[in-house]
Amino acid sequence: MSANNYVIREIEAKDDAKIAQAIRSVLIEMGVPKVGTAYEDKALNCMTETYNQPRKAYFVVEKDGKIYGGAGISPLDNYTGNICELQKMYFMAEIRGKGIGSQMMQKCLEFAKKAKFEQCYLETMPYMDDARKLYRKAGFNSIDAPMGDTGHYNCSVWMLKDL
Repeated sequence: MSANNYVIREIEAKDDAKIAQAIRSVLIEMGVPKVGTAYEDKALNCMTETYNQPRKAYFVVEKDGKIYGGAGISPLDNYTGNICELQKMYFMAEIRGKGIGSQMMQKCLEFAKKAKFEQCYLETMPYMDDARKLYRKAGFNSIDAPMGDTGHYNCSVWMLKDL
C-alpha cells in the first residue's frame, strides 16, 4: 500500500528508534503532556517486541528509509471483553493531508477484524481536531468515559467503533 511513494508496512526491529522519535516529536509539536500520554509509554522504545504478540500489530509509514509515523492495534489493556485499541497513531507534519491517515486507519481496522475483535476503542486529545475528524469518518463515535486502563489519564476524548 503506498501513496506518493510512501509505504505502509508492518514494523521491523530497525524501525524502533525511528518510530519512537517520530511519535515523540509529533507529541511535542502538538503540546501533549509528557506524562499520562503515549509519550512516556515504555513500549515506545521496543515497538517491534511489544507488537510481536498474538492479536497485535503495528504499522509504519516509510519512504526512502525514513519513518514518518505509524499506528497499531492491540487488545484493550485491563478490560474484559473482545475490544481492541487503536494505539499510537501519529504522523509527521509533512505527510498529513495526503490521505495516508485514512489508508493507515483502513489497514489497522482490517487487522482488527481479522483478529476477530468486536469493537475498537481509542483515546485522543480534545484539540487534535484533524485526528478526531479522521476517526469520525472511519465510524468512531464519542463515548462518555474511558474504557480499560491504558495509563493515558491526560487523554480526555474517548471513541469507540463497532467492527
